[in-house]
Amino acid sequence: MSGRGVWLRARARLRRFPALLSGCGEQAAAYGRCVAAAAAGPAELRRDACLEEFRALRDCFARAVGPGPA
Repeated sequence: MSGRGVWLRARARLRRFPALLSGCGEQAAAYGRCVAAAAAGPAELRRDACLEEFRALRDCFARAVGPGPA
C-alpha cells in the first residue's frame, strides 16, 4: 500500500494554511508583543506569561481551520 495519497492530502492542507490563518493577524501580533515584552529586560521569560494571548491565537486558528474529519 502506497503512502503517496497521504502525503498529497497533507500537502494540500498545508497549502491552505496561509489563507485560512491570515485572519488571525491581530491575535498573532498581540501574542508576539506580549512575548517580546515578557522577554525584554533582565527577567527570564516565564511559562504562562502570555497565556491569555496564546489562547486567543489558538482559538482563532481553530476557528479558521474548522473541525477536523470525524
